[in-house]
Amino acid sequence: MRFPPRATRIGAAAALLSALLVGGTVSATTADAAASVGSICYSDLPSQAYDTLDLIDQGGPFPYSQDGVVFSNREGVLPKHSSGYYHEYTVKTPGSSTRGARRIVTGKADQEDYYTSDHYATFDLIDFGC
Repeated sequence: MRFPPRATRIGAAAALLSALLVGGTVSATTADAAASVGSICYSDLPSQAYDTLDLIDQGGPFPYSQDGVVFSNREGVLPKHSSGYYHEYTVKTPGSSTRGARRIVTGKADQEDYYTSDHYATFDLIDFGC
């Protein structure tokens, strides 16, 4: 299996640390959001997620015009950051005639990649070290 050129993750704590470093303080909302984010091993992702991560590393081209747009985190599941911090990308769903519910959402912090299979209801920080 090919691993993308990404640093090893340390789990959801990385998102919380990022919030501390970028914002200087952590509100209860940010801490709650970081605590609600799970973790998923890179090897446990669906194969289509590998394709999406490869395209992100290459800078595209992406299969959908919505790929790369700002993700506004309206659901408040991810740690709170200013607008433009997160971007979303489609993970193709075999057999679906639409974009489906699966996405990769990237943050500006180094190697901050989240996977959602349920259209933003839950997120897992991708752990590239397992």
